[in-house]
Amino acid sequence: MKESSAVIERIRQVNSQYQQLELAMVDDALVRLKPGQSLLARRIDRNPEIEHWDPYLREHWWPVGMTANKTLLIERPMAFQYEPQQFVNLLGPIGEHYKFRKSLRNVLLVAYDTEPTPLTIMTPLLQKNGVSATLVLLGKARDYDTTHLPPTLEVIRGDDKLAWDGQVMTLGWADQVFIVTGQDDELYRFAEIMAMLREKRLDIPANYAFGVFQPIQPCGVGACSACMLRLKDGFAPVCTKGPAFDLTQVILPNL
Repeated sequence: MKESSAVIERIRQVNSQYQQLELAMVDDALVRLKPGQSLLARRIDRNPEIEHWDPYLREHWWPVGMTANKTLLIERPMAFQYEPQQFVNLLGPIGEHYKFRKSLRNVLLVAYDTEPTPLTIMTPLLQKNGVSATLVLLGKARDYDTTHLPPTLEVIRGDDKLAWDGQVMTLGWADQVFIVTGQDDELYRFAEIMAMLREKRLDIPANYAFGVFQPIQPCGVGACSACMLRLKDGFAPVCTKGPAFDLTQVILPNL
């Protein structure tokens, strides 16, 4: 991980809730970010010597793609205000890339009470390699407008009880499942999802269900221990060992 800077070249509203920033990368190394890796960003003044320290902690930015002009696409809520030609200070890449099985054919993406942004970047890569992907939106995630996502991505909206049409078939069809949940209580929501998976499947094998964790990350290098996750074999910082962890190895609350 290293510190670098970039310029917001363009801002495009993609739906009523979200906007996409096009970042012209000063550091070419960040153009090679892999799906699963993210950035910690802080806006700086047009005079790059002046930094904004409100909020004090950096914003967690998830890349969602790359343009033909090699600008990095970042999706952010409309509630955040940005300006074209604004400089940003970046720390990254944060975390490790998503790890897929070699014999992968079908992937299930699940967003529960949060936007699916940490997951959607993987869909072009999967489809380029002949892997089919389905996105399931649960809870508050059902309100997410998906019209800007690739039309080849199947989107299913579930209900308030973590169910959706063809659920048993979908879970059986998936070689791997990647799940992202609301940040206010990730462990509890992941426990809910795992309880549902165990109810629908006789067995949850290792490396089948991955939780994508999004804790607050003050440092991004594993030094502050703020994002430490408790696993069956010890502890791991999400910022350096995550964001995706095999949920069969994570200590989750009992429901």
